[in-house]
Amino acid sequence: MCARYELKTKMSGLPSLLRRNLPKGFEKNYEQQELIRPNDPVIVVKNEGKVTTSIMIWGFICEWVKDPFAKDKPRPFNARVETVGEKKLFKSSWKYKRCLIPATGFYEKGCRISRKDEQTFWLGGIWNRWMSFDGSELESCCILTTKANSLLRPLHNRMPVIISDRWKEKWIASVRDSFELREFGTNFLEWNEDEWKVEPIQKASTFQMSLF
Repeated sequence: MCARYELKTKMSGLPSLLRRNLPKGFEKNYEQQELIRPNDPVIVVKNEGKVTTSIMIWGFICEWVKDPFAKDKPRPFNARVETVGEKKLFKSSWKYKRCLIPATGFYEKGCRISRKDEQTFWLGGIWNRWMSFDGSELESCCILTTKANSLLRPLHNRMPVIISDRWKEKWIASVRDSFELREFGTNFLEWNEDEWKVEPIQKASTFQMSLF
């Protein structure tokens, strides 16, 4: 599971892929984020013919709902990578709308998990676009999870999917067929435990994101 994460990278240190095509006003409004929660606006890198960066809601909104903010409608913030291609809610996004979500750490059971070098890394996700009858749009996303590795297993049986730099552009690119899509189930997760650390924390900050 992934229900809290952070992005404490300065604007100048954000990955070049993220800075390739920024939304209007991004640089002016960007702030480091010590705690990001479901339903917060988040930074997402996607590819719809070209790589762009968007601000989306963290909590997946399906395109057929009438009211995207109805309290009785679930907005999943996680999806299991093992079954995402089988679920009606997610399968179209899994095929056509995979995305990258930048982070510098995530939280589980009172611990912060991050790279030892404190560099930004990519959480693997899927996104969707909801459109109202008047043509206005709302983009949302969720983070994919997988079985925890030996480093994270003492904390939880699930962990977020981490996309290595080697796979980042292929992860968001269009696929030619179902065989190529299935490759993601075995090849995308390249986790070198020696490069990661788990640190106990006293209390996560409630610093909130103010982008847009």
